[in-house]
Amino acid sequence: MSLAKICLGPGNHCCLVDPGQFSLKPEDRVVLEHESGLKLGRVVGVYPDPETPFAGRLKSLVRVATPEDLAQEEMNRLLEKQALQFCQARVEAHRLPIYLVQVECLFDTSKIIFYFTAPGRVDFRELVKDLVQEFRTRIELRQIGVRHRAKMVGGLGICGRGLCCAGFLRDFEPVSVRMAKEQQLSLNPNKISGICGRLMCCLTYEYSSYQELRKSLPKVGKRLQTPEGEGKIIRYNFIRETVTLEMEDRREVEFSLAELGIGEAGPVAAVEPVEPVEPVAAVEPVEPDSKA
Repeated sequence: MSLAKICLGPGNHCCLVDPGQFSLKPEDRVVLEHESGLKLGRVVGVYPDPETPFAGRLKSLVRVATPEDLAQEEMNRLLEKQALQFCQARVEAHRLPIYLVQVECLFDTSKIIFYFTAPGRVDFRELVKDLVQEFRTRIELRQIGVRHRAKMVGGLGICGRGLCCAGFLRDFEPVSVRMAKEQQLSLNPNKISGICGRLMCCLTYEYSSYQELRKSLPKVGKRLQTPEGEGKIIRYNFIRETVTLEMEDRREVEFSLAELGIGEAGPVAAVEPVEPVEPVAAVEPVEPDSKA
């Protein structure tokens, strides 16, 4: 079964469909069924014979977009622009502490969705009344987090590339400072935070590899025998595949993992501290009693 990848809506959300009888190619515009109704999407990839079968639920492809569909989409974009400007004016009039991010008009104009961020809960009932009166359709105000805001708006990361969340990431995984620490990255917030102000999503990409590598290595603090004597492990450099030990004379010496037989070849035997043995009282032999 062939598959087609379709990109649609704010945030470049992508989904998979079964092309069925339609012959699709990248950049084609299509209409498909979505949870919220009909949506117009753009084909970004076609896979005639995918190597791995897809076990999830596929979206239903309705038709290849017609000139009328494209004209309707153009009208929707104009409506979204007008709705954003009107809503922003009403937000300022009501002095609401919200930041409008984007507006999405469903393909059949049955609903207009306003995406916004706010520091907490906001009473926007009066705002909804204004919007319903102006546009005469269903209105939804959807509060999103700062990470989803970055996904919708897009931008460049500190690496110089487009934001991962705005490109290929579908879901946000939990990210912790521990991930940066265990990968020996700088803990400077400016270097490990994205434009959303949260820890960068890419901190999770190689974290599992570092965890697997650590399983085959002696822990920091263990003592090992080396060509230069006994030393204590103080740190690893996973990129260079080296380990640094503190020797008995307080020198720090760096060895390659292969030199010490650490890693895929198996860790060398760690030098375990010798427990002091308490002396045992000697038992003097008892002389046999002499027979009378």
